[in-house]
Amino acid sequence: MNQPKPDQILQVGLGFWPSKTLLSAVEMELFTELAKHPEDCETLQGRLGLHPRAARDFFDALVALKFLERRDGKYYNTPETDLFLDKRKPSYLGGFLAMANHRLYGYWGHLTTALRTGRQQNEAKDGDVDLFAALYADPARLKEFLKAMTGVSHGANLAVARKFTWDKYRTAIDVGTAQGDLITQVALANPHIQGLGFDLPEVGPIFEDYVEANGISDRVRFSGGSFFEQPIPPADVVMMGHILHDWDLAIKRVLIRKAYDALPEGGAFIVLEAIIDDDRSVNAFGLMMSLNMLIETPGGFDFTGADCSNWMREAGFKETRVEDVGSAHSIVIGIK
Repeated sequence: MNQPKPDQILQVGLGFWPSKTLLSAVEMELFTELAKHPEDCETLQGRLGLHPRAARDFFDALVALKFLERRDGKYYNTPETDLFLDKRKPSYLGGFLAMANHRLYGYWGHLTTALRTGRQQNEAKDGDVDLFAALYADPARLKEFLKAMTGVSHGANLAVARKFTWDKYRTAIDVGTAQGDLITQVALANPHIQGLGFDLPEVGPIFEDYVEANGISDRVRFSGGSFFEQPIPPADVVMMGHILHDWDLAIKRVLIRKAYDALPEGGAFIVLEAIIDDDRSVNAFGLMMSLNMLIETPGGFDFTGADCSNWMREAGFKETRVEDVGSAHSIVIGIK
């Protein structure tokens, strides 16, 4: 009989050690630097402006954590960090990690308080300011937030663009579009699709820059507005990526109904989230994302595919299904 071991307990209990090691490396753009060419310890230390006392320990810790490789006295990115943490590449997901470093890392220190009070623990915890109003009022913070949203869902966005049966449809709208990566990937993979990004007007310039950089400005445009104050513009497919989990159940139902009303008969509603498995025992990322909604919002929470399917059917959708799109994400699809 195998004896119990404390390894998992210690690994998770001290998980902030490797987390902060990686986050600091992203903050200092270590992986972007090494993507240019490998460096030895002394050169890399100088280029990043590190004190000599801990530079080697820092780099070698990243080697041990499998984020760097060391060969012949020089440090190299791994294939994964080269692809996903070099900020010059379109596959960069460091925006989400940067936001986690600057904001979430500190706020999660108050998780116990959030669990005991049910109250969010971020900038808006005292009720003096609305989180989204604060983010959207500060252009620098807004840009970081929108890049973060791209980072956390880029892999899943690619899968949605390739896996969904887009040949049946001609128009699509991305509601709460942020930087616009979801509708961008759909348009890139499906040249027949005409796309629309719908979000608050402040997002417009950031969205339009992203779409232009991807060469699809002729097929994808922006519409400024609030999904609380006006109807969702009509389209064959309505998408919401990481939107429903921001809100309590009453608002979730309102948004699902608005999506239903924007669709023609046979139209599709796609909800992309870190969907929790129906047994609520496997997708730890989805469950912890729900805890993150506790930290970040007054009433938001993540949910299972069965939950979302039930809400869709309540709104009138005649059929629903759940599909895994990787990166701990799934889509729930409702057909009107």
